[in-house]
Amino acid sequence: MYSSRFRFALAAGATSLGLVAAMTAAATAGPSGNHDHSHDPGVETVVAGLDGPRGVDALGNGRTLVTETDGTFSLVIEGDHHHDWSRHTGGSHDDGDDPARLIPLGAVPGVFAPAIAKGRNGWIYILTGGAEPEAGGEPPPGSATLFRWRFGMDAPEPFADIAAYQESDPDPDDQEGAPADTNPFGLAALWDGSVLVSDAAGNDLLRVDRVGNITTVARLLPRTVEVPEGLPPTDPEGNPLPPAGTPIVSEAVATSVTVGPDGYWYVGELRGFPATPGTSQIWRIKPGSVNAVCDPEHPWNRACKRFADGFTSIVDLGASRRSLYVVEISKQGWLPMELGVPGAEVGAVFRVGRHGWRTELAEGQFIQPGGVDVSDGIYVVGPVFGPGSLMKLGH
Repeated sequence: MYSSRFRFALAAGATSLGLVAAMTAAATAGPSGNHDHSHDPGVETVVAGLDGPRGVDALGNGRTLVTETDGTFSLVIEGDHHHDWSRHTGGSHDDGDDPARLIPLGAVPGVFAPAIAKGRNGWIYILTGGAEPEAGGEPPPGSATLFRWRFGMDAPEPFADIAAYQESDPDPDDQEGAPADTNPFGLAALWDGSVLVSDAAGNDLLRVDRVGNITTVARLLPRTVEVPEGLPPTDPEGNPLPPAGTPIVSEAVATSVTVGPDGYWYVGELRGFPATPGTSQIWRIKPGSVNAVCDPEHPWNRACKRFADGFTSIVDLGASRRSLYVVEISKQGWLPMELGVPGAEVGAVFRVGRHGWRTELAEGQFIQPGGVDVSDGIYVVGPVFGPGSLMKLGH
């Protein structure tokens, strides 16, 4: 069976080099060739030349945290705010017309850009994903780990071992014969000093408290979907794909988490194989929940209620005081993107209101977007493969 895991999140460790190269080429081109966001109305390129950016945390006042494929995390300071940074650090005063400055802060292990979130007391949390085991059978050091860092530290310190926790908390609804598999993907910092982690392989939402203890907040159950039209007859390894219309039990793949305008915790799904468009859900989880169940067959559970349906391949959520923001890495779905279907590299960013209404922002202008956050603008990063940038949209 073709894997229902978000395979390209593991980069070359889980995907052939040829496929990675093909996706990298797609990331640098739009629907009709090279795509330069700097010329798109309503989309401003804040910083270009990033390598596969995914993690983004907009801090306000022109400051934004971003991450890249090699595990580096950096602070972007927009030109109008250089003088504030210089006064804080004792540096020289910069003219407000200067371009944004990219200040490297540190790095964590990995072959895919980590998630990032600023928490209380100056802590910055960086979350690495799962990785294929090394020759000895163990995953690479630093994978599936929550790190933390703050100014003055030489390097980030491991704070919570997500992989070890998931070994003791297997997914009872796993469809691939690997119930303890883990791929931590989404991150949100809470006001009390704890953080939320969505695990794309464990299909659950975890909470890490202020001293690193982990609790399962909610489990996202699989959903039966039909194989969509338009897929090729075989996958990249030559294995036959089921015909269109075949019903398949598909895992949730919990890629994303944010705190909504109402204080509830929201989790977004990618949707596992066959990545059927329109089957990704957003769940609204009561704060403080433990072992809640998010069930598509019974979506009105009090602790975990379905907030929205009909999305495709969600990879990130963000929130403002009034709305949620949803990132689809591909409007056709991640599987067509992996299989090289023309146009599948085009993703989307949506604004979603209180009652689930949605508006697509800068339609057609985002290629493999990986992350979104909101402060004094709507910040989007991508493509997640190849050369990328931090972009900004007005409210």
